[in-house]
Amino acid sequence: MNHTYVVIMAGGVGTRFWPFSRTSYPKQFHDVLGTGRTLLQQTADRFDGVCPPENIFIVTSSLYKDLCQQQLPQLSDDQVLCEPIARNTAPCIAYACYKIAQQDPEANIVVAPADHIILKEEEFKRTIQTALDATKEQDILVTLGIQPSRPDTGYGYIQYVSEEGQSVEKSVLRRVKTFTEKPHLELAQQFLESGEFVWNAGIFVWNAQSIIKAFEAHLPEVAEIFEEGKDAYYTEREKVFVNKAYSLTRSISIDNGIMEKADNVYVVLSDFGWSDLGTWKSLYEVSDKNDDLNVIDGHILLYDTKNCIIKTPKDRLVVVNGLDGYIVAEYDNVLMICRKEEEQKVKSFVADAKERGTEFV
Repeated sequence: MNHTYVVIMAGGVGTRFWPFSRTSYPKQFHDVLGTGRTLLQQTADRFDGVCPPENIFIVTSSLYKDLCQQQLPQLSDDQVLCEPIARNTAPCIAYACYKIAQQDPEANIVVAPADHIILKEEEFKRTIQTALDATKEQDILVTLGIQPSRPDTGYGYIQYVSEEGQSVEKSVLRRVKTFTEKPHLELAQQFLESGEFVWNAGIFVWNAQSIIKAFEAHLPEVAEIFEEGKDAYYTEREKVFVNKAYSLTRSISIDNGIMEKADNVYVVLSDFGWSDLGTWKSLYEVSDKNDDLNVIDGHILLYDTKNCIIKTPKDRLVVVNGLDGYIVAEYDNVLMICRKEEEQKVKSFVADAKERGTEFV
């Protein structure tokens, strides 16, 4: 029996990627990079050879079950885990890991978001295998840390224990010292200069018994709720159980709930062309650019325009003149024009647009 499993978290809405990412059709279900495969499909493809197709599980909102099965038709109903309400990553991961452990107590599990970009696929697989080899026999929780290329304030950081006299190489396992949520620029610069910090990729590896033990130690109320479902998983009673479980559990992230508290956390130092694709600016950074440093997707005429990302419907001719450093994005009857450096305002735009009608968000 192959004891390797993959859990893909695909329930988020991706508000910062509005108007492209909407409640009815979030970004993970879009072909964002124009490759012919959506972000969800690319994520599932990435684990080809890591585990058999029947060992891939998707955790998503019940709103997106049909979308998941349309895009990944090879999945059975048991492989699409539907959350009745959003409760952040800890309950999401608990549901998947307790269910998998019920079927295979020896499971070795990778947990990954559905909307990240990985440019070096083979290096990613090698890194995942390093982590899986480490967690197969040991009671440890592993996360992947990306070698930072700039003092980015949009990412969380992991400080690891440096071993004196050893060079820092990728795919090396290190004990985690601290987690820091998105720091201000000066602190991020200090992190970069120290050489002891990596970006937190939000990709995790552990065996079923280790993560269950961690839930019992650090989130006992969540552990108790999902342990009670062991007789319901893989039966017709699972949906009723999950609806009740989610009504009882609080919203908390796996980082806050477990990773920042546990003393058996390790990080694999990684470099596989990663982006969390959380914002328009992050899409701009990983995309091919023309001579004027514009990223273009659509039927577009540009004049005296540079450093922009423009994504519009291909059945509409769009003419842009005189812009420098802007996001121009149109999707489903919403057009947004915003300076790249002010993209943090997108959440405010979404809140205001909601007052005009739910069809806009």
